[in-house]
Amino acid sequence: MKTVLTADELHAGVRRIAAQINAHYQNQPLTTIGILTGSVILLADLIRLIEMPLRVGVLQARSYHGATTLRGELTIYDELMPDITDRDVLLVDDIFDTGHTLHQVIQRMQDLNPRSIKSLVLLRKKGRQEVDMEPDFVGFEIPDQFVVGYGLDYQDEYRNLPYLAALEESDLR
Repeated sequence: MKTVLTADELHAGVRRIAAQINAHYQNQPLTTIGILTGSVILLADLIRLIEMPLRVGVLQARSYHGATTLRGELTIYDELMPDITDRDVLLVDDIFDTGHTLHQVIQRMQDLNPRSIKSLVLLRKKGRQEVDMEPDFVGFEIPDQFVVGYGLDYQDEYRNLPYLAALEESDLR
């Protein structure tokens, strides 16, 4: 593995995004929805820096199943999500790769009649986008590498790394 972003760089990026969110919403109530499982660490760090009335919820969206690195059909489980009717919603995800997951989750959430939906991603992978949308808040742009750590995984491992690392071909099994 090769380090892409250190723990200090990640924390500085989260502080920067939190400042942007605080400036954008200007103390208006906000509902944050984290997309499990990759956003858990980001969500925990982020919500401690948001300075406004805040509701927190999660949903699970999965398009990668088992040992594959190839995208499959997206499945969304939103049973743990609070009511977002007439609420400002910030959707928090770990990575914007092709963009399909975020795009489909936003479409699903719009059916629930929020006042607004904005999206935040820790990472935006260069050169992989396949949808006509951009996240509203982006922590870092990274090259097209398979990364793990700070919530991102490979076969449900490496999420606990406090830094972001790129896996080498020899790390993939």
